[in-house]
Amino acid sequence: MTPPKPPAREGAVSLWRYARLFRADILSAQPARLYRAWMAEFRTPFFRSFLINQPELVKRVLKERPGAFPKSARVGEGLRPLLGNSVFLSNGATWERQRRIIDPAFEGGRLRVQFPAMRDAAQACVARLEAVAGTEVEIEAETSHAAADVIFRTLFSIPIEHAQAGAVFDQFRVYQRAQPVLNLAALLPVPRWMPRYFPRRVRRAGRAIRGLIRTLVEERLRAIEAGVAPDDLATRIMTTRDPVSGETFDVEEMVDQVAIFFLAGHETSASALAWTLYLLATHEDWQEAVAAEVASAQELSFADLSRLVLTRDVFREALRLYPPVPMMVREAVERDVFRGRVVPVGAQIVLSPWHLHRHERLWPDPDAFDPGRWQSEAGRLAQREAYMPFSAGPRVCPGAGFAMIEGVVLLAEILRRYRVEPVVGRVPEPVAHLTVRSRTGIWLRLVQRDQGALPPRLAAPPEVFGAR
Repeated sequence: MTPPKPPAREGAVSLWRYARLFRADILSAQPARLYRAWMAEFRTPFFRSFLINQPELVKRVLKERPGAFPKSARVGEGLRPLLGNSVFLSNGATWERQRRIIDPAFEGGRLRVQFPAMRDAAQACVARLEAVAGTEVEIEAETSHAAADVIFRTLFSIPIEHAQAGAVFDQFRVYQRAQPVLNLAALLPVPRWMPRYFPRRVRRAGRAIRGLIRTLVEERLRAIEAGVAPDDLATRIMTTRDPVSGETFDVEEMVDQVAIFFLAGHETSASALAWTLYLLATHEDWQEAVAAEVASAQELSFADLSRLVLTRDVFREALRLYPPVPMMVREAVERDVFRGRVVPVGAQIVLSPWHLHRHERLWPDPDAFDPGRWQSEAGRLAQREAYMPFSAGPRVCPGAGFAMIEGVVLLAEILRRYRVEPVVGRVPEPVAHLTVRSRTGIWLRLVQRDQGALPPRLAAPPEVFGAR
């Protein structure tokens, strides 16, 4: 069964029509040729953009000349009421300073410290699912809850049931429903001094979320000063001094960073896990292989993660087919030439993990769900050249390693307890706004496994289950 994929538009459309299609769904607004082309140029009366799929060009923009292609200011037009000047939106010296403070919190050794909180959140998720086992479940709602729980446990050492954490989660859902993906300034060259329009509900929810986060940050600051703060991500980040300036984040800067940690760490992880569970529900052989691998670890430990090779490959394959962030935009601040075409200063450079991960010239059978590809030479080559669910280069997501561990832990604990099955007649419809979700939700049925009859760990390599 080929996983669902949005239909591509056919033929050229006007800018106004494109804006309407883009507002409804980023992916179906794009032409089908992007799954084959190395590059496509788009011209409008207001800007020029280049979507690039050729690995050499992607490498140039993200790794070789990142300073010439900073994050486009247009990306943040619809997000500033919530994110302020967070590391996701900043550029230049401000971004460099933010990364120097943030990056140490996500180093490998620190991930080991955060692992127990992730496992606790996963086990809490499994316990919550008992109430809906045997019924039809909209799994995105459950994975959203679980991902938010991971964020609060690892960041502030509080579970999602904590009143303050729950309030942030509730307001964030309001923000998601109210915030349009397309702000006028994202398409038109609106001067920086001109006020931006945001719906009242967006502004209200943004203020509420930031106010709740500010309270958590101020409470943690007092705990740090009193010497009683827990050793979690918030404490680590708030006590890390920039090695260049010697400064730490002030309260408002920390509020900006927590907001993006929640947006990136919650929204993207929820999307990735929901699609992974759907793919396994529709590919029973792979699901049972993962369940067999997980069964060998009675109490999942950090050391066990290195042995969950197939579980990790399944999650990586889901990230390939449904990358949570489908497109990234950079802006040329220096003139360049792409494939013989001049790229002027101010041009928008679009990098699309969605199209790159399904590119017909880079991946064998690109639309198929095949976790076995990751153990093949072709799969390893494609991964090096055409796989970037967390971006790449200096601006790679600082939480990439965190997200991979979180996804494997949640997936392992859920499949240890439950078998997931698709619901007949409810095929999800992928759409992309902030992340790739389903227009109609992802509906599954969870069936409790007989804990005394879990499948034994399989001795056969993953290739026997369908690798090409």
